[in-house]
Amino acid sequence: MKIDLEKAVSMLQQAQDVEILSHHYPDGDTLGSAAALCRALHLLGKRARCTCADPVAPKYGFLFEGIERQEFPAQFIVSVDVADIKLLGPVLAEKHAKNIDLCIDHHGSHQEFAKNTYVDSTASAACEIIYEVVCRLGVVPDQIIARAIYTGITTDTGCFRYSNTTARTHEIAALVLRTGMNGPDINREMFETKTRARLEMERSVLDSIEFYYNDRCAVMQISRKMIEGSGADEGDLEGLSSLPRQIEGVLVGVTMRERKIGGYKVSLRTLAPVDAAKICAEFGGGGHNAAAGCTIEEPFESARDKILAVIGKVLETM
Repeated sequence: MKIDLEKAVSMLQQAQDVEILSHHYPDGDTLGSAAALCRALHLLGKRARCTCADPVAPKYGFLFEGIERQEFPAQFIVSVDVADIKLLGPVLAEKHAKNIDLCIDHHGSHQEFAKNTYVDSTASAACEIIYEVVCRLGVVPDQIIARAIYTGITTDTGCFRYSNTTARTHEIAALVLRTGMNGPDINREMFETKTRARLEMERSVLDSIEFYYNDRCAVMQISRKMIEGSGADEGDLEGLSSLPRQIEGVLVGVTMRERKIGGYKVSLRTLAPVDAAKICAEFGGGGHNAAAGCTIEEPFESARDKILAVIGKVLETM
């Protein structure tokens, strides 16, 4: 059932023993949202914990500093920045298929799965919504909450460069910066600091890029062999999908990441007027106009050809 923000806040005010779920392959927004909400609930005297199917990359470890991990039988379950229950990962998706009490999300392509759902597709990041939730709960954001909110916003907007950035985005960023948290340090860690493994991955994936449709589409592959050979973790892989779109003349950047269980996780980054979410919807995925994803459970060549066929139909009209 779709609800408004006031109802979502009311549910959290009444909730006890809260488990907060993030999507698998966690990024700064889902983790920042979870950390900020968890900290706020702790400040209200409630028990809360964060759960994710995949390990938290070392570069995001600071988000949970000062947030004690609490163990208890969950009575209320909320997901943050999860557009589809499949994005929780197979194990958590099966476990929580019918018992998620509240979902807070910002994806316009959201597929309802929770008992109660609040989606604001105008928000640049789920952390924008979580900031509103925290304040309406009566919690004054401290530096722990502030850095979590800022991390989610800066990572989902590409350090305020993407088209989803709005005046509201900057206003919330300014408000959390006023707590004294160090925004430049977070931006440096998220966008300018690279491990050796990350550099090895960039070298490998750039060599894999192929061009289609008069160079308006670029396809990049991330194989298991590349990941294992470089020793990269999830944090090292984040942001690689933005590389193909950075090439001059490219309207559609496609990143195909081989999954451990087979098939490919496909990430699209597009420029207007191409709608990434509509393309990914053809394969049961979704996201935003400029950034979306889906899964194709086939070998690389056939998976690539299928996504290219849909992209080709879009580009031939332009």
